[in-house]
Amino acid sequence: QVHPVESGGDLVQPGGSLRLSCSASRSLFSAEAMAWYRQAPGKQRGLVATVTGRGRTHYIDSVKGRFTISRDNDKNTVFLQMNSLEPEDTAVYYCNQFPYQSTSLWGQGTQVTVSS
Repeated sequence: QVHPVESGGDLVQPGGSLRLSCSASRSLFSAEAMAWYRQAPGKQRGLVATVTGRGRTHYIDSVKGRFTISRDNDKNTVFLQMNSLEPEDTAVYYCNQFPYQSTSLWGQGTQVTVSS
C-alpha cells in the first residue's frame, strides 16, 4: 500500500494564496470521496474539505469562500486552492480518503505557514 504524497506548502504572508497537490494510489482514489485534513501545532488532525468522485464538495465553515477543493480523476490527484490565507490556517496539510479508514496510510503532509 502506498501513502499519498502531498506538495505545495510554503511560507506565505496573510492574504496570500497557495495551491496544494496530492497524488494518491488508484485504490485510494476510488474511495467514496477524497479529503484534505490539517493538523495545527498542539492540535489534533481535522477535516478541511471533501470532494466526491462526481465533484460534490464540502468545506468546514472557517475555510468556506476561501478554499476550493478539486480532483483530476485521470491523474489520481486532489488539489486545494487556498486564497486569503490567515495565520490560523498554519498547519501541516494531508490528503486521504473520506471517511478516513484506519487501514489507510498517512503521507508526510505539506507544511503551510501563514505569517508576516
